[in-house]
Amino acid sequence: MTTTPTPHILLVEDDEVIREATRMALERYGFPVTTAADGLEGLEAFHAVNPDLLLLDVMLPLLDGVGLCRRIREESQLPILMMSARTDPVDVVSGLEAGADDYVVKPFESAVLVARIRTVLRRVRVVPAPPASAAVEAAEAVVTAPAFAPATVAPATLAPATVRSFDGLEVDTDSMEVRVHGRLVPLTPTELRLLLELTASPGIVLERTTLLERVWDYEWGADTRVVDVHVQRLRAKIGSDRIETVRGFGYKLRRPA
Repeated sequence: MTTTPTPHILLVEDDEVIREATRMALERYGFPVTTAADGLEGLEAFHAVNPDLLLLDVMLPLLDGVGLCRRIREESQLPILMMSARTDPVDVVSGLEAGADDYVVKPFESAVLVARIRTVLRRVRVVPAPPASAAVEAAEAVVTAPAFAPATVAPATLAPATVRSFDGLEVDTDSMEVRVHGRLVPLTPTELRLLLELTASPGIVLERTTLLERVWDYEWGADTRVVDVHVQRLRAKIGSDRIETVRGFGYKLRRPA
């Protein structure tokens, strides 16, 4: 019987107390952890250990978290979860625009952090819908959800065709490759899951909260800025006119004229 290796986490945090406390907490949950105390050390560790996920503080010496995130995104689609004690929208958006998949605000409970890590790692599997066990796992990922949630549109049934074509945009749901006019476009796992949702329902408006649930495994109450920034990043890669904003609701993939 083959067992799946436990994901290896690279933790980059300059505060020694927080770094060691976080490392010990993650190791209690069974994650192998490599640590770094500044951005340059984090970049070296990234090349040395080839981690499965980067847990990255925003405020770092020598090379800050946003700069390190950008450097790593130049060569890898590694899942990146940013940490910050600052909740200013500019800080949040800067981290996401640099290529982070998500963020968590310090201080946090170790169980909350682990739930967010598991949520980000699930996206690496790059499936268009949550796995069968998502009902149990999503409960771990919801940090501030109230006891109720509004009704959302049921996930669209995927078309049987393996290649979805939209005026030069091609999404192969078997190989999980995206091409624009024949050119291969590299996407992060989160960007690809977002595109899969949009191309599964062309011309249909998907609310931000619906996308949070399907792509990020979050329920009502999560930060919709995550969706907005990822749509912005996706537009930059596949064409700014392909995804239409429907004000007050969400986004839809434009149908070819």
